Amino acid sequence: MRRRRRATVGLCPCCSRQLALSFHHLIPRKVHRRGRFTRLYSKHELAMGVYICRDCHTAIHSTYSEMELAKSFGSLDLLVSDEKLARAFSWLGRQRRQCDVPLSRK
Repeated sequence: MRRRRRATVGLCPCCSRQLALSFHHLIPRKVHRRGRFTRLYSKHELAMGVYICRDCHTAIHSTYSEMELAKSFGSLDLLVSDEKLARAFSWLGRQRRQCDVPLSRK
């Protein structure tokens, strides 16, 4: 059974907006069972990821295939430094969007 991650609100490391964040696996789950990835990475490394906003998550997966992401973008630094994604993140950073999850009041 897969452990469910809670939706958190915070600063997206890609577009620098304060939004609800979703978990992005740095090596997509779709390729975890392929021989190449089971040999190269431990289960812990395959489970690693970052919390990013839904818009940036969508931009990443619409720009590159699962296999391209798995082979070439295994860290947040590689994602942010990519030219295509940097343009998308820059554009998203200029868009206004309300936070989906209400912030808790203390």
